[in-house]
Amino acid sequence: METIKDEEFGGERPFFGARNLRLENVTIHAGESALKCTANIEAEKCVFEGKYPFWHTDGFKIDNCIFTKGARAALWYSRNLEMTDTKVEAPKMFREMDGIRLRNVEIPDAQETLWHCSNIYAENVTVNNADYLFMHSHHIRIDRWRQNGNYSFQYCSDVEIHNAVIHSKDAFWGTENVTVYDSELDGEYLGWHSKRLHLVRCHINGTQPLCYAKDLILEDCTFGPECDLAFEDSEVDAVINSGIVSIKNPAKGRIIADNVEVIISDEYSKAIEPVKIIQRNAKV
Repeated sequence: METIKDEEFGGERPFFGARNLRLENVTIHAGESALKCTANIEAEKCVFEGKYPFWHTDGFKIDNCIFTKGARAALWYSRNLEMTDTKVEAPKMFREMDGIRLRNVEIPDAQETLWHCSNIYAENVTVNNADYLFMHSHHIRIDRWRQNGNYSFQYCSDVEIHNAVIHSKDAFWGTENVTVYDSELDGEYLGWHSKRLHLVRCHINGTQPLCYAKDLILEDCTFGPECDLAFEDSEVDAVINSGIVSIKNPAKGRIIADNVEVIISDEYSKAIEPVKIIQRNAKV
């Protein structure tokens, strides 16, 4: 493998088509497509300032690097990435990629990031300004995830999340086969129109959660004070270890909670038969 150390490059495509290349302490200045159509690339302690540095790359390792704001849309149409101990300031990262492993990564501007990607593993990752994160992505595994940003995980499938804190309006909208363990989910309209969403030991807050869902399961979860009008038109099997402000027109199933302040069943209910609602601390 060829190694280039302690140098600076700029302009258009300085490493176009490179194979088996290692960059150490290299700065890529303003320009476009520095490593386009490359394979088997390693970058350590590098700074990327120009646009589109890694497009159509097959096999690359990025360690202890920085992608500045100028390196927008840096990793697209590529495969088999390992990124560790890296800060990504550039928006719109990771598009139409297969095989992404992120560990100890910080993305302060994660807007429109991780679209149409598959086979993603992320550990100890923090993302902010993360609106429209993970649109139409699949086969995702996450552990120790911290997120601020709305409309996340829309239309994703085959997702497993552990130990996360997710602040996101409209999270998990239209998803299929998502399981979340031991996490905090805070935001309006959680899980609307989802199929087979499974929440285990999660704390949930935000108005109108978990509506229009099919095959929805909650195990030993808790609800915060903003969780009103929950489960509208949802097929649900839920065990809630707290009270619930209000439940509105669930379609099918069973809900167990400490208590429910208000149960709404009106002319808009689509339930074929009454949903079983059990209140552990109900006043007799």
